[in-house]
Amino acid sequence: MLGAVGVLAGLLIRTLASGHVRKNEALATSGPYAYTRNPLYLGSLLMGLGFCVAARSWWVGVALVVMFLAIYLPVIRDEEAFLRKTFPEFEEYARRVPRMLPRLTRAPDAAAEASAGFSLELYLKHREYNALLGALGMMAALIVKMTIFQS
Repeated sequence: MLGAVGVLAGLLIRTLASGHVRKNEALATSGPYAYTRNPLYLGSLLMGLGFCVAARSWWVGVALVVMFLAIYLPVIRDEEAFLRKTFPEFEEYARRVPRMLPRLTRAPDAAAEASAGFSLELYLKHREYNALLGALGMMAALIVKMTIFQS
């Protein structure tokens, strides 16, 4: 159950983030983007760690963190280079909002920024429901594992 909390937290963060981002059109600074520059990746990390806890496997957790660092850090650097070239306001945003670990409060000036709020249309456009379907499948697999391999 503790692992499910992590998975659900990650899903919630990913859901909110996908409903705020307009990829390649505007710099996302509202919703979860007012707390962390990479809420989608943060949500994925929380989901992965939640599944590791649910599976009761520390070595899978270590592998997950190593893979996360090896894969996502270069991706984040490349994305930030693109954002710096595309959106002049990114530099100021990057000074106010941390890269991964979220702020506990919304970034200064975030309340003053225009925000359309969460968009279900964007959530569906980005097909974020696939994360929910995948998480449900993984949870079902873990429940089957717990049922079959009970000690």
